[in-house]
Amino acid sequence: MSAKGPMDMVLTRQGLRFAGQLWPCTIGKGAIARDKREGDGATPVGCHRITGLLYRPDRMAAPTPWARAIRPGDLWSDDVNDPAYNQLVRAPYAASHENLRRADPLYDLILLSDWNWPKAIPGRGSAIFLHRWRRPGFPTEGCIAFRPDHLSRIVQLARPGTRVIVAESLSH
Repeated sequence: MSAKGPMDMVLTRQGLRFAGQLWPCTIGKGAIARDKREGDGATPVGCHRITGLLYRPDRMAAPTPWARAIRPGDLWSDDVNDPAYNQLVRAPYAASHENLRRADPLYDLILLSDWNWPKAIPGRGSAIFLHRWRRPGFPTEGCIAFRPDHLSRIVQLARPGTRVIVAESLSH
């Protein structure tokens, strides 16, 4: 990994260090992994970049000019045999997928990362998002999750290209 910059997001054992603050967060139930695999619940080691921002327009106003609305029928392919694996797809969709327009508020606001994207390697894991947590300490399926008000503030400070640094030293 290269030197850390002032606006990098750096995952630590205490939380995510970003913009001069430490934001409490939860990570994947599979902890930190160098060899991330689809379905392992791990948060992947590496220097990832923020590539996009999705939001629910029926629940909030656009948080930034670069945000894209989550529409009814927006899905994320998690089928390792699907040519659109680890991509935004639209319903109806036969391959295994995750619904981005959920009944709960978990995905009302999503920062997208470039983990295994845009040219996904099948089985290496899909959709490492930064999103709202279910509750403090409740692990994710590999994403990084935050308190809702903290996520809203992080979204205001982040930009496309912001680095998300997950160090291997966290796996010990």
